[in-house]
Amino acid sequence: MDTITLWQLAALAAASTLVGFSKTAVSGANTISLAVFAAVLPARESTGVLLPILIAGDMLAVLVYRRHAHWPTLLRLFPAVAVGVVAGTVFMMWADDAAVRTSIGAILLFMAGVTVLRRRARPEPEAGDGNEEGPVRGGRLKARSYGVLGGFTTMVANAGGPVMSLYLLSAGFRKLGFLGTSAWFFLIVNTSKVPFSVGLGLIDAQSLLLDAALVLFVIPGAYLGRACVGRINQRLFDRIVIGATVLGGLQLLLS
Repeated sequence: MDTITLWQLAALAAASTLVGFSKTAVSGANTISLAVFAAVLPARESTGVLLPILIAGDMLAVLVYRRHAHWPTLLRLFPAVAVGVVAGTVFMMWADDAAVRTSIGAILLFMAGVTVLRRRARPEPEAGDGNEEGPVRGGRLKARSYGVLGGFTTMVANAGGPVMSLYLLSAGFRKLGFLGTSAWFFLIVNTSKVPFSVGLGLIDAQSLLLDAALVLFVIPGAYLGRACVGRINQRLFDRIVIGATVLGGLQLLLS
């Protein structure tokens, strides 16, 4: 890993704060953090550096929303996610930095496009609409398809957030159920990815040293997200996230 300048470290710290914010407020904002990490660091190595940061955010989210998870949905997803993680690991075994950078950029653009299409097809509820903790609709086939795609994208690019957000929203989850189920899902999945990432050489002593300098920035982001979660204009924020995701994806593809 090359020497990091002060400005690059500041960018990574801001991205880490956004991780904490997204975990306790608006899932999907992680795509911005993903783009920042992949732009500052070598794309392949960035996935290993970002993973412990995400796990720290997941732990904070579970502490806040642990009682609101819908476990039948989680148990339905995990087998398919495991298949996707294995497929992503196989891909990472031969992919070089250019391939990973291109893959991350393409995944970001694809997720942004799917999100836009979903928003046009069915308006999303506002951030404060409803507190139901269980899904209104969903099916095994949908869970399997989203699970495999989510497992692959989270292993290759730590980009499973948009996929799972689409699934949970399409299944009819509302505020607390969405946040609680998502928190437990990503804590379990991201933790299970650690041995794979270590085996691929994505996590090592050098990356963990950088993580030690960044992980503290997750805490204020999580606190800010918890304080703002009931006040966020969801539609406006989603538009900002989608726009930033598109710009980040294009930057990775064109660089």
